[in-house]
Amino acid sequence: MLKGFKDFLMRGNVVDLAVAVVMGTAFVAIVTAFSDGIITPLLAVFGSTNQLGLGFQLVSGKPATFVAVGPIITAALNFVIIAVLLYFVVVIPANKAKKMWGAKTDALTDTELLTQIRDLLAERSAGGRHEL
Repeated sequence: MLKGFKDFLMRGNVVDLAVAVVMGTAFVAIVTAFSDGIITPLLAVFGSTNQLGLGFQLVSGKPATFVAVGPIITAALNFVIIAVLLYFVVVIPANKAKKMWGAKTDALTDTELLTQIRDLLAERSAGGRHEL
């Protein structure tokens, strides 16, 4: 039972997934700090003078009915920033590396491969007749 678990952990996919989760968590922490330090104060400029931030009040005089729009905008911006960073930092370099060092995608079909073998055998047998 432990051998199967060890084999599972040592697969390349599990290790790659673990690295991706750690990198994703680091990106989230960086983007959240950026949002909290820069984007949230910029959104607060457009809000009212109260402490609740950017949003609107459903019932005046009841703070519990305040609909906060600022955190929704901040979360959407976080998502876009993370997606853009991951695309340019991970996806594009991985695609370039796959093109450079990856396997060729121009694989021969079975028919083409058999035709090449037939032609090579025909050349070999034709060459063998001349040697006798």
